[in-house]
Amino acid sequence: MSVVRIEVAAIDARLGREIPWPARMSEHAAGYDVAAAVAEPVTLEPGERVLVPCGFAMAVPVGYEVQVRPRSGLAIKHGIGLLNAPGTIDADYRGEVRVILINHGNAPFVIEPGMRVAQLVVASVVPATFVTVAALPATARGPGGFGSTGT
Repeated sequence: MSVVRIEVAAIDARLGREIPWPARMSEHAAGYDVAAAVAEPVTLEPGERVLVPCGFAMAVPVGYEVQVRPRSGLAIKHGIGLLNAPGTIDADYRGEVRVILINHGNAPFVIEPGMRVAQLVVASVVPATFVTVAALPATARGPGGFGSTGT
């Protein structure tokens, strides 16, 4: 397995001290947890969304993307998710990594400084060409959509 080199630059001076760098939490984890680079706790009310800074920017190599995904523990315990999951960080983006958290739960949720709020997964991007055709090849499923193959 080859390793993809992703350069990361701190935007928040607390990164590496009070706020952890992106890190895998187990040996075979696919995702790298990222933390909230907030100066003070932020309360997220039920149904509310907030843009949470992570304190760093990165250079993703051409041919790759970094997907931003929710943390399952926050989802099951508190109903916290990402509004645009998975989000994509493109190879040409150089701004701060930020995540859009939403509270789907029934109670307010407090985002603490340095709290792990999302995870990043590195994925390759396959270039594609979209070609206009008069008709598409037939399949057994055809145009059947949501729920068409059973429950």
